[in-house]
Amino acid sequence: MSSPKKRIETDVMKLMMADHDVSLVNDNMMEFYVKFLGPKDTPYEDGCWKVRCQLSEGYPYQSPSIGFVNKIFHPNIDEMSGSVCLDVINQTWSPMFDLLNIFDTFLPQLLMYPNPTDPLNGEAASLLMREPEQYKAKIKEYVRKFATREALLVAEKNLAVAKSEGSSSESELSEEYSIESSSSDS
Repeated sequence: MSSPKKRIETDVMKLMMADHDVSLVNDNMMEFYVKFLGPKDTPYEDGCWKVRCQLSEGYPYQSPSIGFVNKIFHPNIDEMSGSVCLDVINQTWSPMFDLLNIFDTFLPQLLMYPNPTDPLNGEAASLLMREPEQYKAKIKEYVRKFATREALLVAEKNLAVAKSEGSSSESELSEEYSIESSSSDS
């Protein structure tokens, strides 16, 4: 059996080779960001999210920690922290899965098939069950405000500035910086 370190290197490299935009934190494969595009034929289709992935020393036997940095409107994703409620990541993770499964299968399926009966975002769950068309409109509004490539660039720039100043957390930045705030940020 190969070592966990070798498995981590292999999984991160597979992610990069599959044309995912991966940015390592401090050249360390234990923590990185992936630009995740919304699945086709969904209200998320035009969105681009920065997803933080952190691996524990127990990977692949322990699941990675996954969180959206920029805001997303979804019943199973906490709007403020970006935490994801997904059984396959949180409870039923297996070493048979790898990082490619998360970004090519698990997250796209989560966005395509939300579970409003087990929400992290009660407002999204309620809107999906009561007013599905308004739910879709709110997703599209969030995509325009927080998940365009331009909004992501603004958030990344501000995250770099904040980290150099040691002042803001990523969750604060996801709330503060949308594409609309880029014009007032100089």
